[in-house]
Amino acid sequence: MIDDTIAAISTAVGEAGISIVRISGKNAIQIISNIFKSKRNIDLKNVKSHTVHYGFIYEKDNGEIYDEVLVNVMRSPNTYTKEDVVEINCHGGYIPAKRILELVLKNGARLAEPGEFTKRAFLNGRIDMSQAEAVIDIIRSKTSLSNKYAMMQLKGSIKNRIEEIKNDLVKLIAHIFALMDFPDEDVELFKDDELVNGIKESIFKIDKIIESSEKGRIIREGLNTAIIGKPNAGKSSLLNALLNENRAIVTDIPGTTRDIIEEYLNIRGIPIKLIDTAGIRETKEVVEKIGVERSKEAINNADLIILVFDNSRPLEKEDYDILNIIENKNVIYVVNKIDLPSYINIEEIRKISNSKYIKISSKTNEGLDILENTVYNMVFENGLSNDEFLLTNMRHRDALYKARENLLSCLDTINKGLTEDFVSIDLNSAIDNLGLITGETANEDLINEVFSKFCVGK
Repeated sequence: MIDDTIAAISTAVGEAGISIVRISGKNAIQIISNIFKSKRNIDLKNVKSHTVHYGFIYEKDNGEIYDEVLVNVMRSPNTYTKEDVVEINCHGGYIPAKRILELVLKNGARLAEPGEFTKRAFLNGRIDMSQAEAVIDIIRSKTSLSNKYAMMQLKGSIKNRIEEIKNDLVKLIAHIFALMDFPDEDVELFKDDELVNGIKESIFKIDKIIESSEKGRIIREGLNTAIIGKPNAGKSSLLNALLNENRAIVTDIPGTTRDIIEEYLNIRGIPIKLIDTAGIRETKEVVEKIGVERSKEAINNADLIILVFDNSRPLEKEDYDILNIIENKNVIYVVNKIDLPSYINIEEIRKISNSKYIKISSKTNEGLDILENTVYNMVFENGLSNDEFLLTNMRHRDALYKARENLLSCLDTINKGLTEDFVSIDLNSAIDNLGLITGETANEDLINEVFSKFCVGK
């Protein structure tokens, strides 16, 4: 049972129309009653749940008015945390909210830890851990598509699938225990093929979820896309054209870009993390050399490479050196500067890219729509249906892999002819690993790790 009362500012720091100070816990309503003066002389301890009241926050000791506010009173259990919750809507800005929070803390509340309101919602059984993690995904979503899948998770898209698999495994264990506990009773035997088929069916369901995880990861975290090429190939110009702003410095001098520049681009709902890199070439200049090394590191970490060739220059040793670096990577080959006279050997490009290359001009924007469509199709080859499920959280994927290994161990145990109790051990381990996703079997360290990623006030 959670005995204390917590408080925090739930809105972002900065000037705004409204700021919100949130209080949750058994003393929330008593605390607000001590510092709130109603225009209608209403005692908030006696008001109905989910009602809004106008008045002033004031210091009882000296009568100083802190701010004119609206106070929302929400009584347990029908609240975000399933505790009594009060939200003080004050004027926007850091100082009004900060002063009110300090007064709330002075009257008995404790400053909330990061994510503690959502943590209490989880601990009090309002949501499971996967739904709690969806809250932070909603806050951090970079596109409408990532927001959509976070909302699906909040509504229980992963929870429901995990519960279905767990229920199937629990039924298998129950039958095994019946055979072990009542061997002489008239209990229907769990034939080997039925047990094997039940385990295989669960593995199949897990595999279907795991298969969706790579697309889900990209939607949640973004597609790491490195724009690379030799110096002055037009990489920074391409970045600026895709973003439709002058984000990177562009000159005719090779080696202008010395460091990594990162920006997000929304392509049909996919967050694309564009990484503009320094031109890759042999150099003795110290700063440029560091930039080249960082470019190579960005290549290693990239999900996708956009290799830019300069249409106005023939292919050079630097181009071929880069091709050796990006071997076995997902690559889109781009011929830039088609607004200039062509000196590049297109036949060589065809050999390199198996005839798959895109001709663009970062200056006139010609071909950029084809490039964007190509990026989208590399992620979603057959498009994305409105109701398609995607696993977006890599912690969940890791737990599913562990559960899958447990079930494969079950099949191995059966093949070896071992007794049912050995099978039940692996089945229970699979259930425990699935429980890490919903939080049922999560230990305190894991719970704290998950909620430490939240902001204070949520």
